[in-house]
Amino acid sequence: MPRVNVPLNTPTRAGIALTTTPGDATNHHVMVNDGRTAILIKNTGSTVARVVTFKISKKVDGQAVTARTASLVAGEQKLFGPFSVEEYGGRMEIDVAHAELTLTPIKL
Repeated sequence: MPRVNVPLNTPTRAGIALTTTPGDATNHHVMVNDGRTAILIKNTGSTVARVVTFKISKKVDGQAVTARTASLVAGEQKLFGPFSVEEYGGRMEIDVAHAELTLTPIKL
């Protein structure tokens, strides 16, 4: 199945209600990346740390580059980014280890 699209939240001076996407550990995710996007990831679980992986699309000498991973303890949230388009691509792929991770991309 195709990756789940994660819609961007674009702030305004009047403020916006953030749209959060629940994690899909089977199909994983993709979001638009223009180099000025950050993503808030939250582990909504109460007992176990969970891992998120940001895929790097760039290759060096034809070899894939190791993806960036981060672990979030139970209840923790972290803001990641921005991500270089050259390294992560215009359609950045994000893998989550469990549905307890939620994703909220924010255009800067």
